[in-house]
Amino acid sequence: MARVAVIIVHWNCWDVLARCLDALAQQTWRDFSVTIVDNASSQPMPAQLLERCPGAVLVQNATNLGFAAANNQAVLQHSGNSEWLALLNPDAFAQPDWLEQLMQASAAAPDCSVFASRQIDATHPELLDGDGDAYHISGRAWRIGHGQPIPQNKPAVEPVFSPCAASGLYRRSAFMQVGGFDEDFFCYFEDVDLGFRLQLAGYHCLLVRTAVVHHLGATSTGGQHSDFALYHGHRNLVWTYFKNMPGALFWLLLPLHLAINFFTLLHHAQHSKVIWRAKRDAFFGLLTIKAKRNAVQCKRTQSIASLWRMMAR
Repeated sequence: MARVAVIIVHWNCWDVLARCLDALAQQTWRDFSVTIVDNASSQPMPAQLLERCPGAVLVQNATNLGFAAANNQAVLQHSGNSEWLALLNPDAFAQPDWLEQLMQASAAAPDCSVFASRQIDATHPELLDGDGDAYHISGRAWRIGHGQPIPQNKPAVEPVFSPCAASGLYRRSAFMQVGGFDEDFFCYFEDVDLGFRLQLAGYHCLLVRTAVVHHLGATSTGGQHSDFALYHGHRNLVWTYFKNMPGALFWLLLPLHLAINFFTLLHHAQHSKVIWRAKRDAFFGLLTIKAKRNAVQCKRTQSIASLWRMMAR
């Protein structure tokens, strides 16, 4: 059984997936398997695609389950008992030592179960796509340094709130303990929600700047500013806050969270009605979220002070 299970959730981007597999075939760390979950793409897989990365396995779904559910499916059904789960988007192209750098970091920090990679903009390699994810006390989240020049003289390893799941590494036992991805999210913000639950359960995340992937971003969803991304991102932003923010901080920061949502509505209302539907559906889903919140908060071991230090202010 491979020590690392690389999982790629795919939908309608076979051309970039080919480049992703080429990069995986060049990895210097060889103790890994590759599972590709295709979420009912409209076009069949090109012939000989899997030959680019020998041993890769394709799982074809009859319907589009979404990013969250397809990753859970791969973990539960197709990744065996691998100790580590490396999630990789099909439009993320790993440098040859990507896995090696992550596994060296895991050996150097054996008490850490979550690692983020450095993501570089694949079209503008002088710019960052992100150094892990930050979570703000208002409920907003973003990829650290997104669109900015690659910083120099930063430590090779540094704590961050959570990985971007386009290239994150999770210890299987930690992933399973917190229940994996929330499948109601479908996609967008599901990695921040998972990272929040891992933080609450006492699992901290380290950014490994030497573990590099080049990321195009939003290849399958029409771009980060598409109606699809706008809807799911802003609905799931609300659910993440209401499900995960511990009681004392929940009430303290709720006015700020409501203010952020109000100004978001004002900002987007002139351009798209989707934002209203996102916030409406977020509100009507809060009963379901409340039940999930109870389960999440019962598992919390991290102190309020420690969580506060990890959130952006």
